Amino acid sequence: MTVARAYHTVNQWPAGIGNPLDGAPPSEAQWDQWLGPAPKVPYNRNRAYYNFRWFYNYSGGQLTNFGVHYMDMIRWCLGQDAPQSVTAMGGKYAVKDNREIPDTLEVMWEFAGTPVLGKTLVIFSQINANAAPGNVQNSDIELRGTKGTMYIHGARWEVVPENVTQMTSFARTPLDRQSEKAYRPSMKPAMEAKSAKGSQDTAHHARNFLDCVRSRAKCTCDIEIGHRSTSATLLGNIAHRNRWFLEWDGKAERFTNNEAANGFLSYKYRAPYKLG
Repeated sequence: MTVARAYHTVNQWPAGIGNPLDGAPPSEAQWDQWLGPAPKVPYNRNRAYYNFRWFYNYSGGQLTNFGVHYMDMIRWCLGQDAPQSVTAMGGKYAVKDNREIPDTLEVMWEFAGTPVLGKTLVIFSQINANAAPGNVQNSDIELRGTKGTMYIHGARWEVVPENVTQMTSFARTPLDRQSEKAYRPSMKPAMEAKSAKGSQDTAHHARNFLDCVRSRAKCTCDIEIGHRSTSATLLGNIAHRNRWFLEWDGKAERFTNNEAANGFLSYKYRAPYKLG
């Protein structure tokens, strides 16, 4: 697999989530608790549920919203814990609202591979001012390999074979027939088409969790898997907000080429909140 790409496409132009004015919260105490360790700011209904995802003090935007789900699937397919490097570009280009997150964003990670598979470029494309499909099947994720492409939808997947050039014998003259050294290219599928259906219902994860509570077995998607998939997207936000290309040590969980970037791996809590 050389490239894995995920898409979040929707057209929220021009007004997006709107520009509501700051005002008095329904409850000062509840608003303070809602903000938690984040800085104290005036109440704005867009900073509450569900739209808090559009503000960096409470979320990482669509990169950590939809992006975590996509990264989780892609990491599973790659068999990798963490990327080796990350960079990103984008911004608030078209939508006029009070969001902080981009409406257009491209994040790229490079993952190490095996001696057989090689490295993979992983891309998250967030396009929130145009809803045209990202690929021919309008799938959430596409995995591109040398022999074909897998399109992953919410409840199904399909593998479309790649037509590859193969050389076949083609005798132009009697002499060619004798030597069998003349060839012509032909396009042939490198593999068979495949497809399958499934379900993305979260009830399956809930059932697995409850079963593991009883059996004490490890969950299908345990806390470390969630951490790895989430942290990869957080690295993307650090790279984007600072316009950096960053190299990452997944075991040490530190940036190796930019010490200033390591300062963004934690933040100061607003009193009296504390971690631990």
